[in-house]
Amino acid sequence: MEDFIGKNVVVDVESPFVYLGRLHMILDKTLVLKGVDVHDLRDSATTREVYVRESRVHGIQPNRKTVYIRLDKVVSISPLDDVIE
Repeated sequence: MEDFIGKNVVVDVESPFVYLGRLHMILDKTLVLKGVDVHDLRDSATTREVYVRESRVHGIQPNRKTVYIRLDKVVSISPLDDVIE
């Protein structure tokens, strides 16, 4: 994951949230993202995949400056540029 530092990433977690932002650093137990769109999928009718694809096309719309995500809750992380439009 160190290769992703400084890049925009998609972080999928166990809960119905998806995080999109720039990976700032990796700590022992957390990921730190900056300029983050924290999206609760329960608040929309769209799926996780559709939301992420739309963010790839239209760009990340940050609603948080900094977010700390517990590593034990992360299911996957990938560069936003790797999302297929």
